[in-house]
Amino acid sequence: LLAFPSDPVIEISPSLVAGKQVTVLCKIPDVYPSDCLEVLLKKEEHVLHEENFYEDGSTNTETKTVKYSFNPLAEDIGKEITCVAKLPIANMDFEPKERVASQKLNANFGPQNTIITASPGSSPTEGDPLKLTCVTESNPPPQIVWRKHLADGSIQHLVENNVLSIPHARSTDSGLYICEAISLVTNKMEKATVDIVVQDGPKNTMISVIPANTVKEGETVTMKCTSSGNPAPVISWKKKEAAGESEKIFKDATLIVQNIKSQDLGLYECEAYNQFGKEEKAVKLLVQVPPQNITVLVYPSENVKEGENVTITCSTYSNPPSQMVLKKVHQENEIILPSVNGTFILYNVTKNDTGRYLLDVFNEVGNNIKVIDIAVVGRLEKTDKIIPLIIAFSCVTAVAVPVVAIWIYVSRKAKINGSYSLVKALRLKV
Repeated sequence: LLAFPSDPVIEISPSLVAGKQVTVLCKIPDVYPSDCLEVLLKKEEHVLHEENFYEDGSTNTETKTVKYSFNPLAEDIGKEITCVAKLPIANMDFEPKERVASQKLNANFGPQNTIITASPGSSPTEGDPLKLTCVTESNPPPQIVWRKHLADGSIQHLVENNVLSIPHARSTDSGLYICEAISLVTNKMEKATVDIVVQDGPKNTMISVIPANTVKEGETVTMKCTSSGNPAPVISWKKKEAAGESEKIFKDATLIVQNIKSQDLGLYECEAYNQFGKEEKAVKLLVQVPPQNITVLVYPSENVKEGENVTITCSTYSNPPSQMVLKKVHQENEIILPSVNGTFILYNVTKNDTGRYLLDVFNEVGNNIKVIDIAVVGRLEKTDKIIPLIIAFSCVTAVAVPVVAIWIYVSRKAKINGSYSLVKALRLKV
């Protein structure tokens, strides 16, 4: 009696994981005679295994099993495993002589081959949209987690989605982004990273000056310019000329001026530039110079006759502006007079005006003293007549901003009565 009652039964064990060996069992129930049974195992149209039971001597109906082991690949997912059982007995009229069963492979695998795609690219321009997509191979689909490395070394959790969108990229969005693909079925996790660099023009440009932007002549000044931007800005230095034009003097972030001189003072400009823009900052360098190139003129001369007028003027260069004090040295005392705007003129000089005058020109950096000896000879007036005395002194100081400094010196004995005037504007009664 022939028995071929039902289709084969396919069992796949254990749960399929790509790359790991699995076993396929094809069971043909209650077949007789089994010594005519032929079995094929196929993957799609590819034959994996063939087996027959020609030498089986069983005389009863039995369930026959064909076993085959192999390592499924990721591309095998969704393909059919087919078991074909044939009972080709010649000269026997029965149907069917072939029974078939199929089962699709659904192997669990991954995540693997994880990558990140960046659109429009990993170097977007500031303000442009940026989309990061995490792509991986996994079955079942994995959990996707986005993280970002921060500047302090910590990691920031961003979002749990395969797409991370940034509507308007900023420089703060630059950094290392991490996509983590996690499968709870295969207990596997895979990472992919992408370094995002947002391109922007120079900004936050700053100038630092060491030791300070006000220095003494002969010192060394270091001016450093820093700027952020991507790509890194090219930095150059320019110096503003007196005519208002700027002359490029140095192409580097750090400008060092050694043994600084008065001609080095002025406005220095730092320019930070890349293909996305430029930014400028400026610093004014002030050079402190002690009084120098002092010129003292006495008109008509240092030797005059009684009754003549004597005018004393001086000019100097300094920075900051000089202060000036005129001293007349006497045997008993020393009279010191500060500068006042105007001109010092000794009107109708007498022998009492003869003497040594000290002109002290000074500022924060230093000082310079000039000595003036005035000699008055002869008398043009009666000996018992006292003439009022006015001493006027003018000194022009050449600095970054020219100033005029005036010294007034009055030296009369207390017993002498008279009046004093400063360029016919200031009157003092003694």
